Amino acid sequence: MSEGRRDRGGEGALAVLGAGTMGHGIAQVAAMAGLATRLFDVDGAALATALERIEANLDTGIERGKVAPDRKDATLAALSVHTDLEEATGGVGIVIEAVPERLELKRSLLSRSAETAAAEAMLATNTSSLSIARIAEAVPAPERVIGMHFFNPVHIMALVEIVRGPETSEATVERARALAGRFEKTPIVVRDSPGFASSRLGIAFGLEAIRMVEEGVASAEDIDTAMTLGYRHPMGPLRLTDLVGLDVRLDIARHLHRELGSSRFEPPALLERMVEEGKLGKKTGEGFYTWEE
Repeated sequence: MSEGRRDRGGEGALAVLGAGTMGHGIAQVAAMAGLATRLFDVDGAALATALERIEANLDTGIERGKVAPDRKDATLAALSVHTDLEEATGGVGIVIEAVPERLELKRSLLSRSAETAAAEAMLATNTSSLSIARIAEAVPAPERVIGMHFFNPVHIMALVEIVRGPETSEATVERARALAGRFEKTPIVVRDSPGFASSRLGIAFGLEAIRMVEEGVASAEDIDTAMTLGYRHPMGPLRLTDLVGLDVRLDIARHLHRELGSSRFEPPALLERMVEEGKLGKKTGEGFYTWEE
């Protein structure tokens, strides 16, 4: 059964699987682009929170003069929420999964979605590091499977990393490009390889910054200041790690170390210890910085 706002549905509808940080952001930009957007999660409370966050994002946009009030109304009208996967994906032309980085979970959801979505539906995964080929193995017609790696916060960040699997068709790549453009994002296209381009570069950079803190080279604040003022980065690597989540960074580092066998992706002991202590960054209130509500 659907919950919340009425779904416009139809062949051109889009389904987003997972109502967490990335899922609700992708649903917001899809609805803002005028697509009938179905947001799925097994947790009804997560869906309610997602709608609250989307509405708050739109209100902030209105306050800053970046979103017209009538666009907020249209965006919310385009959204529906669902706790039933078949209902959420039935007949849709696009599925984007944005669930946690667990291979079997992603494989299962996209495989089940392929059975209920439109016959030619594009099946996208928001993974930041998992193999598109491994995900597509479980899906009928793997040429329709593609990576669309969005960045947090989705409604602000301009990049979408499109990841072409070994069996992804050129038509699917072009559909993903067009969708990114409709979302007002800039796409890059990369080959399916561990960490793709953005995660591989970002993790290597972030891990080296953590090692510098570990070795007492400089404080987290000074390392970040060096990169923001010296290299014009909008945010330092350690503050970014806090925003992404130290546990997320650790999982990706372990994956890249395992897949690539390179010492540059071996997680620093400091990162391992902080995660064990529950210092995960902004979401827990403490990481390399102390965060307050």
